[in-house]
Amino acid sequence: NFGYVENDLYRCGQPNELNFPFMEKLNLRCIVWLAPEEPNQNVMNFVDDQEIQLHHLGVLESGNASDPITEDMILEAFNLILDKKNHPMAIMCNIGRHRTGTVVGCLRKLQRWNLASIFEEYRRFAGPKVRLLNEQFIELFDTDLVRIPVDPPEWL
Repeated sequence: NFGYVENDLYRCGQPNELNFPFMEKLNLRCIVWLAPEEPNQNVMNFVDDQEIQLHHLGVLESGNASDPITEDMILEAFNLILDKKNHPMAIMCNIGRHRTGTVVGCLRKLQRWNLASIFEEYRRFAGPKVRLLNEQFIELFDTDLVRIPVDPPEWL
């Protein structure tokens, strides 16, 4: 479930060993991990080998993977995503659908995309497992809560 979000910003589910050669070519500096559980050991080894910073934000929430993402988690993710020193970066969760899709959807709202386009992108990655609560979260997300850095990425 890999996708290009913006220059030096990618989204995906947890990669496996077959994906590592491709992932190496991205020269990632940072991974924002949104799932409540740790990435598997192969991913942890890849992160260590490539000297990638892993920010495990999923532990900020209580453990059920099907619980919706929280506003605090989104804001913490944006602190990392909007800091150019962390790029190239990947936003990840287990499958790359719901938590990752919600963060990317809120980013699109911050970029002033219209809701129809935001939801089309969310649904493309979620497939038949669209969660209306995530779409509602994106729609109601207050972009005024986001702290924009002095030197933001050019795509913001």
